[in-house]
Amino acid sequence: MDKLKKVLSGQDGNDDLNVLQSANEASTLGWGTRVKGFLACFVSGVLCSILGTCLLWVPGKGLTLFAVFYSLGNIASLLSTMFLMGPLKQLKRMCDKTRALATGIMITCLVLTFCAAFWWKNRALALLFCILQFLAFTWYSISYIPFARDAIIKLFSACLK
Repeated sequence: MDKLKKVLSGQDGNDDLNVLQSANEASTLGWGTRVKGFLACFVSGVLCSILGTCLLWVPGKGLTLFAVFYSLGNIASLLSTMFLMGPLKQLKRMCDKTRALATGIMITCLVLTFCAAFWWKNRALALLFCILQFLAFTWYSISYIPFARDAIIKLFSACLK
């Protein structure tokens, strides 16, 4: 369990600390507080996504409400992992070469979802951007599971033959 705590908090043997990492370590929360923050953010993210899905069926503004609540749920779920790893470590991992494209697409689709819902008032685009958000967030999430992306690529390539 201690090894898991060290890996998630960014103390996995890297002794080269710069000023930002030192500041990050000085302001870290205790492990229990981190877990509580993670659970609170993650549960609120899941609840927002479920609420958004339920609001999809509301006549009139249902699709707009879905887009907003689903996007807020994704943001909260993404922020929840910052409690476990710390904000700096999470941002570095989001920008790793294996996750940078998925992160960029996910953030772009989040912004475009809000634009489609509020500014352009185009429900079809809002739904399309939510679907792209889901796909990018899924691809981003499975990048943390060793060899999961390779397995999915092999599965789809076998299905397409």
